[in-house]
Amino acid sequence: MIVAQDGSGDFLSLQAALNSLSKENTTPIHIFIRPGIYKEKIHIEIPFLTLIGENPETTILTYDDYALKTFPNGTTYGTFNSYSFFVGTHDFTAYNLTIQNTAGPGKKVGQALAVYADGDRIHFKNCRLLANQDTLFLGPLPPAPIEAGSFRGPREQAPRINGRHYYESCFIRGDIDFIFGSATAFFKDCEIFSNNLHQEINGYITAASTPEAQKYGFIFETCNLTSNCPKASVYLGRPWRHYAKTVFIDCQMGDHIIKEGWHDWDKTDSHSTTFFGEIGTRTSAPIQRVSWSHSLCASDKSSFSREAVLKGTDNWQPWLT
Repeated sequence: MIVAQDGSGDFLSLQAALNSLSKENTTPIHIFIRPGIYKEKIHIEIPFLTLIGENPETTILTYDDYALKTFPNGTTYGTFNSYSFFVGTHDFTAYNLTIQNTAGPGKKVGQALAVYADGDRIHFKNCRLLANQDTLFLGPLPPAPIEAGSFRGPREQAPRINGRHYYESCFIRGDIDFIFGSATAFFKDCEIFSNNLHQEINGYITAASTPEAQKYGFIFETCNLTSNCPKASVYLGRPWRHYAKTVFIDCQMGDHIIKEGWHDWDKTDSHSTTFFGEIGTRTSAPIQRVSWSHSLCASDKSSFSREAVLKGTDNWQPWLT
């Protein structure tokens, strides 16, 4: 199946192609997307689906909804209706795409998701995920919102599952809590770019909400943390919920990372419940991490390998594809 804006394919838009498919699908489906800027809000609930762009620089999926935007009845969209690209299924893969939310900075528009991904065996490879506040949400939602009614969106009433995600050789750009959520997610060879907000604190890369009983949260291996921010103005992460888990393995970190590394989001009782750690960090900036984070040893790497984190009982190994 081919999507092409110039009429040379089967469909002019990606959502039109998706609308032609059944949510009960049981066999692999591939959609090839030819170069173009496709301004459409994408919603996917079709399993065993692969999207393939020709080049992430030229195959661009874009939209511009945002949390403070209002529906006709006057209610705001909220964070989880603001997505440009929603995938709520299992066995989904995307290659060679840019997916972006162009609504603008959070100070003006609130949260504005590029990708809302909620499911098991989700794989993005060689993709560019671009936004500002809350770029990439890794579902599921936590069990309940801190503020009543703030979870409204496509998965508010859906069962929570321990989904596994794999982000490989991707470029992810944002600023405030721009990689957040509850999934088990492995990031391999990605560039993680923090936007300059021209503030004393320019952001937080992660905000995990790992469930208490879940073994893994976010793992970043051999990733490059880059930025146009001033020195010492970005945190590695903070806990959206008390059992947040985030680990960086052999990552190159620019001097925009604050020496303490981690922030507790004023949840001092989370010091004993979170698991924030690093192995083999490479940086020219000073390091003086908070006492409640973990400095891990090389011998710990096997516990946080792709195989350990993603394989599971169904032998899922997307890196072999």
